[in-house]
Parts: sequence; C-alpha cells; structure tokens
Amino acid sequence: MNLPADHPLVDGRTAASALIRAYRGERPEITPIWFMRQAGRSLPEYRELRVGTAMLDACLDPELSSEITLQPVRRHGVDAGIFFSDIVVPLKLAGVDVDIVPGRGPVMGAPIRTMAEVAALSPLEPDALAPVAAGVARTVAQLGSTPLIGFAGAPFTLAAYLVEGGPSKDHLRARTLMHSEPGTWAALMEWAADVTGAFLRAQMLAGASAAQLFDSWAGSLSLADYTAYVAPWSKRAISYVHDLEVPVVHFGVGTGELLGAMRDIGADVVGIDDRIPLDEGIRRLGGTIPVQGNINPALLAAPWPVLEAHVLAILERGKTAPAHVVNLGHGVPPETDPTVLTRIVELVHAAR
Repeated sequence: MNLPADHPLVDGRTAASALIRAYRGERPEITPIWFMRQAGRSLPEYRELRVGTAMLDACLDPELSSEITLQPVRRHGVDAGIFFSDIVVPLKLAGVDVDIVPGRGPVMGAPIRTMAEVAALSPLEPDALAPVAAGVARTVAQLGSTPLIGFAGAPFTLAAYLVEGGPSKDHLRARTLMHSEPGTWAALMEWAADVTGAFLRAQMLAGASAAQLFDSWAGSLSLADYTAYVAPWSKRAISYVHDLEVPVVHFGVGTGELLGAMRDIGADVVGIDDRIPLDEGIRRLGGTIPVQGNINPALLAAPWPVLEAHVLAILERGKTAPAHVVNLGHGVPPETDPTVLTRIVELVHAAR
C-alpha cells in the first residue's frame, strides 16, 4: 500500500468502518448506506451556499467543495461522504473548453472528432489537481472515522461528451467513431483514461478511502462494443490506483447486460442500477463480489409504506452477495424531500 502514513486507511480512522469492511467483502454489524448525488440540489443548505457560484467554480473551490461534501453526512448520518465534483472537472483541469449549462449539462466549446483534435488535447498536469487535493484533504480532516469516496467519470462517458459536444440521448456520434475510426477512438480513450486515472489518484493520495468510477452512458453499448472498445480503457483508468490498494467501485446506468465485464476490469465492488432486481444482478456477477445499490429513485416520492417495503426487500436481496452497501440505482433527484433520505438511513441501520 503506497498511501501516505497519515492517510485514514493507514492510520486506522476508516479501515474498520462499515463501508470499507463491506467494500472488502465483510458483513459489518450494520449495512452501510450512502446516496449517489447525496450532496447537492435536494438540500436547502446546498442551494443557499451555491447562490451566485457556478457549478465548476464550486467544484474547484476547496472550501466550498468540502462544505458541500460534508452537508449530507451531517444531515443524514450516512456511512460515507462522496466528494463533491463533476465528471467534467478533470476535462476542465486539462484545458478543455467546457461549461455546465443550467438545465442542459456539460457543453464543450467544440467537439473532438478527429485524430488531429485528439492529438491537440493536453495531458492533465499534477499541479492542476491542487484544488481537488486541497478539497479532499480539508474534507477528510473533518470526517473523522467516516470514509470519503473519491469519484470520477469513466473514459467512455468522458469521450462521449467530448465527441457529442454535450449531452446526448443515444451517443450515436461516439458509437460511430469507435467503429469507423478505431485509431482515433483508441487515442481519445487513452487520453480520457489517463485524465480519469490521474484525477482518481489525486483524490486517493489526498485522503479518500475508496474510489468510484461512474460510467453514465455505458448503458447505450452492446456487450461486444463495451468489451472491445471501452473495458480496456476503464481498466487503464483504475490501474492508476491499484498500487494504493483502495477499494474501487464501478457503476453504470442501464448496464445490467454489462455487469460481468464491468467487474472484470478490476473493480472490487459493482454498483447495480434499479433496472434489474438486485439479486438478479448479484447472480449475473456470480455471487462472488460485493455489490452496491439499488433503491429506485422514483420511489423516494412514494408513500412511506411503499418505500419502506422496497428498501427492506432490497436488503433481503442483498444478502445473496458477500457484502452489500445500500445506495440508489442512480442519483438523488433534486426534488427529493431530504427527510426521506434520513429516514431511509435510519431504517437500513436498524434492519437486521
């Protein structure tokens, strides 16, 4: 393990936490729980804090990113913080012209679609990661025994944004490029993998106790395309943290057909979205790896008895895996009542 001596996994602060034990395949006394997108728009304290500050500016302000990360931990009593960031932050730090447009999402100044355009991309220099490392360190200093999860977008999702120039429903241009110009595609994915890997590693060295690779758009791919054109680059991305021996979670949206391939890139934990039953996802993974998931975000607005039964059923299904970390099958919707999330945490922690 090549982590600093004062890292929370090394000095004992987080190594025995419920989350890290579950990620390593143990069954702790309580089932750990956290929520993707737990930090953000569902919290009134977040909306108040963000007034007048652009999203990417908030991500790159160590004081702001730290406070936003800590807000849901304080409010909900979840078993982990997830560092407040965005999948396009490393693109911006590498010099890509990108902005997050309210109501639309990440938009590039110009798409990247040719070998010349890929060759013109700059590497992500270590110095550029200083505000990220500072935000992580500031957060970890206040979390105590609660682990922080570092976060990055997977190479395919980054490449899809770059090729499309912004959000897309079907990622046709990206999927066309991988077949029509495989050399250009490979060069772009190599660049994206190295950017993602450096971004993850910086967070781990600064104090994060686990890493999550988030592939938002992998669900648009067939298993054959994922295996041939995407998996090798996701594997390259997480290779940046292998020597640190931190648990790596791999999650994608609409990826029920890809679960085995997502495990095989070297992930320690696989996140399962809400489109398949949790125990079916566990079965597809061979029942040998810890899983994370998979409360349906749509049910957060349902009557409590409906949501309660759903959460308890997921806890029961999760018993078929070596270990289970409860989470949503995607992120917290912005209109979610925060008191519902707190109530879910209490329910999960009380269940046996």
